[in-house]
Amino acid sequence: MEALYKDSDSFGEINVFDDGKYRILSFAEGDEQSRMQIAAPHVLQHDYTQAMLLSLLFTPQPKRVCILGLGGGSLLNALYHAIPKVNIAAIELREKVIDAANRFFKLPIGKRIEIINTDALLFLTDHKYRKFDILFTDIYQSNGIDEKALTQHFIEASAGAIKEQGTLVINCWDDQINNQTLVETLNEKFQQIIGVDTGSGNWVIVATNSRIEPNNKQTKLEATKLSNKLEIPLTKWTSKIKYIK
Repeated sequence: MEALYKDSDSFGEINVFDDGKYRILSFAEGDEQSRMQIAAPHVLQHDYTQAMLLSLLFTPQPKRVCILGLGGGSLLNALYHAIPKVNIAAIELREKVIDAANRFFKLPIGKRIEIINTDALLFLTDHKYRKFDILFTDIYQSNGIDEKALTQHFIEASAGAIKEQGTLVINCWDDQINNQTLVETLNEKFQQIIGVDTGSGNWVIVATNSRIEPNNKQTKLEATKLSNKLEIPLTKWTSKIKYIK
C-alpha cells in the first residue's frame, strides 16, 4: 500500500493510501475513513455508506441534499452520479480533509456541488440556507464518532434543517443502539425511524416523516431499481431493517 499523502492539523493525522485498485483516506493507524475504487469512484465500498442510501426509498429523487462530514466524498460521488439534477452541500470542518478529497478522490465538480469548510452545528443553525430533502450525518474523527452529533441539540438542529417530508440519516457505532436519549429525541421529531445494524460495527439510522413499508412488494421493487442505479446491493440492507418507531 503506497502512501500518497501525509499531513496533520489540530485534530490529528490525514493520510491517503493507494494499492492500485483502491484509494483510502485514513485519520490514524488502522483507521479507514473512506475507500474509493479508482476505476469507479461513484460505487460505494463500505457497508455503512450503502445502508445510508436506504434513505432514497423514503425520499426518492431529492432535489437538495446535505452531507455533514465530507471524508473522501464517497456519498457525494454516489449521489451525484445516481440522481440527475440533485444539488449537494457537503460540510467539512477540516480544511486539509477538503484539500485531500479534491486532490485524490475524484470529486465531481459543477454548479450542483458546494463544499463548505465550517462546523456542522454552526451550519445547521445558520438560517440562510434553504431546507434539505435528505441530511446525512457522518462526522468521525480518529477516535470515532463526534459525540455531539448524537446530542439532543444536534438532532433538533438537524430536524430543523430538513423539509417536512425530508429524511435524516445518521451513521454511528452499534453501541448506540441502546442510547435512549437519542431514540427519544428522534421519536419526538419524526414519525418513522428505522435502524440497520451493518454487522461491521456501524449502526445506520434513518428518520423520516415519509412512511413506507420496507418489506412490501413495491418497496422491494424500488430497492432493486436503486441497486442497479447505484451499482450496490441495496436490497441486502432492506432485509436488515428494524423499526425503532
